Amino acid sequence: MNELEFIAALRAMASEPAARGLEDDAAVLEIGGESLVLTQDTLVQGIHVREDEDHADIAWKLVAVNLSDLAAKGAEPVGVLISHMLGTGDERFLDGLSEVLGEFAVPLLGGDTTGSSGARRSWTCTALGRATHRPVPDRRGASSGDAIYVTGTLGLAMLGIDEDERNIGSAADLAYRRPWPLLAEGVALAPLVTAMMDVSDGLFLDCRRMALASGVSFHLDSGSFPVAYPARADACVRWGDDYQLLFTAPLDAALPVPATQIGLVDTRGFEPLWIDGRAPEGDWLGYQHD
Repeated sequence: MNELEFIAALRAMASEPAARGLEDDAAVLEIGGESLVLTQDTLVQGIHVREDEDHADIAWKLVAVNLSDLAAKGAEPVGVLISHMLGTGDERFLDGLSEVLGEFAVPLLGGDTTGSSGARRSWTCTALGRATHRPVPDRRGASSGDAIYVTGTLGLAMLGIDEDERNIGSAADLAYRRPWPLLAEGVALAPLVTAMMDVSDGLFLDCRRMALASGVSFHLDSGSFPVAYPARADACVRWGDDYQLLFTAPLDAALPVPATQIGLVDTRGFEPLWIDGRAPEGDWLGYQHD
């Protein structure tokens, strides 16, 4: 089974409303008059991080990408649980974990440790957050007539992993090694967005996901994409690992954070995603597991 087939099978089991049909960045549990947001991500050596990655950077990225999912729900972090596979670099992992938890004032609540036994190592984080606005932003709320926006610059992480262009400590290098979850921006946007998610797997793929979840079509203008390297603009918007916020909002909304309008939402046509009036070319829209 490929990733899409496996997720489709899981959706048949995820019948609780909190699961949001497995079409969102996180689950949302209504408890005691508040909304608890839960999300989980795994990093695998050689896939999500380089084989020779500094384990301090692995720990940072592991927590940061989960906090980015909370940001897309306008949630404030309550804490994280960490699953760590023991091996080389454990001390550096602890250093990085202490840094990222301190930077974002996130408590460590628990987790698990296991031996690696020579296997490719992996690390998992579960993040819990408290929603600051209800209803909690969803991928499924985009409506015809909304504008489509994205924060920040796309493609910096792609440049950061490119050894030919790598400059340690540059914005591109840090975007790849130590992504910055936009927690404050997510909280500010939560009251006015109609749909929101973070860009983790590439702009085209994530736009398509949001359009499908909302039952609409996204019409994007490639000339408006805020890319880090115009000469490789197509790769910048497909590569992923950006952790910027992708959202829709009414055209006349006064945005509380800087963002670029990249298109408009229309009623659902026979394609969920259009770029410059045409369906995207090629099968590769963004990152997907085989």
